[in-house]
Amino acid sequence: MRNAALVLGIVAGLIGMLVGFAGYGYTAAVEYFGEVDGIARQVDDVDQLRLLAVISPILALAGGAMAISRALWGGVLLLASAAGLYAGFGLNVFTIFPISLALLGGLLALAAGKPDEPKAHF
Repeated sequence: MRNAALVLGIVAGLIGMLVGFAGYGYTAAVEYFGEVDGIARQVDDVDQLRLLAVISPILALAGGAMAISRALWGGVLLLASAAGLYAGFGLNVFTIFPISLALLGGLLALAAGKPDEPKAHF
């Protein structure tokens, strides 16, 4: 399950990066060129979308990478990534795969049968 969480997290992070680039670029283009009636309008909270567009894919990549050695932390990061993508972009045709992959990877990492070896966290 840890290996599946690793793969799902990395794939979710890479697809999430594409969604994040598009979202960030869209807000920048509307900011620069202005709104076009019926075609392009600015989102309600530009700063929130831009922050989530950058942070959420990073959380998915980091969570996937941590899933092997620290399944609990990796799972939490993957679930946070799914929540961030949903909060920033909602559920649509472009975000359904990164959100569902990060969610599934996070659940698999949390459900990993072998517990983490006892180590000091800090």
